[in-house]
Amino acid sequence: MNRSVLVSDLVCGWMLVASSAFAVDTATIAGTIAFEGVAPKRHKIATDADPVCAAMHADEPLLSEEVIVNTNGTLRNVFVYVKKGLEGKSFDAPKTPVVIDQKGCQYHPHVFGMMAHQPLIILNSDNTLHNIHAHPVVNQEFNVGEPIQGMKVTRTFAYPEVMVPFKCDVHPWMNAYVGVLGHPFYAVTGSDGTFSLKGLPPGDYLIEAWHEKYGTQDATVSVGAGETKTVNFTFSSHAQ
Repeated sequence: MNRSVLVSDLVCGWMLVASSAFAVDTATIAGTIAFEGVAPKRHKIATDADPVCAAMHADEPLLSEEVIVNTNGTLRNVFVYVKKGLEGKSFDAPKTPVVIDQKGCQYHPHVFGMMAHQPLIILNSDNTLHNIHAHPVVNQEFNVGEPIQGMKVTRTFAYPEVMVPFKCDVHPWMNAYVGVLGHPFYAVTGSDGTFSLKGLPPGDYLIEAWHEKYGTQDATVSVGAGETKTVNFTFSSHAQ
């Protein structure tokens, strides 16, 4: 065989493999969740019904988490995820558990995501009775009581569902939300109001942003291999 032809074939083959590897799971969709209007004031939560909770917040009261506007004018606790565009693709659920902690008489985190069949550890870090009551529509309801500090149990969700609310039957101010998905492409905005969905296959996507008070917004975006596309959302205090 001609040596130059062999070398050419090898180079072309390497380029094809490299190109194929680059084309898979290298796209990113990122953005910011802005807030428009007058930021609602976070109200103080009365915890007198439970002396343990009241003692923990004697100096620093609990504040409502329904709407938290950051100092840079962005919105916290917005769940952003790929709503459409991954049909026909399958993803293994992580074996690493997600943890929701009952600490300081609040659920931590307030909003989070996980995959269906991924373990969820429910932990009680307080020296008082807590319970976590899940109210899904698609998945099976559960109600877990944990009267002893340090107790933890594990639960899973069998099906994707956005969102599943959690309530505490003992402390009515305690609530949280989880987005359960069949893929790992989700994020929750924090103190800077940004999100990033990394490692996506190139394609056309419908991205949804969910907030517990202001509802949902959708945006379509096409992203190629190795590209980063920006998608921003704005929630308004007038849309209530």
